Amino acid sequence: MAAEPKILELSNGRITARIASWGATITSLLVPDAHGNVADVVLGFDDLEPYMKGISPYFGCIVGRVANRIKDGKFTLNGAEYSLPINNGPNSLHGGLKGFDKVVWDVVEHKDGECPSITFQYHSKDGEEGDVTVTVMYSLPEATTLRLDMEAIPHDKATPINLAQHTYWNLAGHNSGDILNHLIQIWGKHITPVDENTIPTGEIMPVEGTPFDFTTEHKIGERITDVPGGYDHNYVLDCGDEKNGVKHAAKLRDPSSSRTLNLWTDAPGMQFYTANYVSGITGKGGAVYEKHAGICLETQGFPNAINQPNFPSVVVQPGEKYKHTMLFEFSA
Repeated sequence: MAAEPKILELSNGRITARIASWGATITSLLVPDAHGNVADVVLGFDDLEPYMKGISPYFGCIVGRVANRIKDGKFTLNGAEYSLPINNGPNSLHGGLKGFDKVVWDVVEHKDGECPSITFQYHSKDGEEGDVTVTVMYSLPEATTLRLDMEAIPHDKATPINLAQHTYWNLAGHNSGDILNHLIQIWGKHITPVDENTIPTGEIMPVEGTPFDFTTEHKIGERITDVPGGYDHNYVLDCGDEKNGVKHAAKLRDPSSSRTLNLWTDAPGMQFYTANYVSGITGKGGAVYEKHAGICLETQGFPNAINQPNFPSVVVQPGEKYKHTMLFEFSA
């Protein structure tokens, strides 16, 4: 049996993260603004019970084995057909009914010192897709940078793997209302447009001249009403600067506090999601989260890639290693 889930702390004196072994979930992240005022910039709950009861709409967790949607919960791999649990309209979302967000991860290391870190591991043997060992390390390599390194190794069979980090950000503070005044720039000139069930059509669509164009900074609320339901779309990260093997994915800025988040990743895509389905959830300190209370920037393989041969493959072979890094750089 896995250990009882617990919340661990990661701090370097500038930023402090609380991360739970349930779902390898960021439950709180304290970040200063330009005047040194600290706010908790992630949506979540004060204790683990709501996460474990399934009240959380994926607040702060690692989602997988395959993040995002798989059409009709079906795919074929090496001649074998697989059916996954359906939990999102006709689709399988974020690993189905019991994804990586709904299990206790082992804490394999918790380090203080110059680069504090917490490493979690989970051995996934659910379903028929073969055994996979997943390792996730959160670290604080710089004064105001949170780094996430995710790895997964299939043991015996090829399997689709696509992990994502599902934090809902609000740089003004988790309890400050909606994020429609936040400004965002996304280093993606294309999106993968979707059908009525939010499944990519297979097309790669230029964003130029559409409400999806964030190649220059725009207020999130400026054109959101032109997008039925709000933003919940995968961006092709195709035009960001690179450094140390990661590329610039997005820059999110809150004008009220001037807190800024620069996100870097080595993933090919990023789901830009504006919490369209959040409604009346009571979170930390009694704050009530409504629609657009946060924004998710989930770097990932493309949604439904397992069924779209023209998308970058998410299949990992035995002996190969899936790797995915994200850098969250805060400034003010």
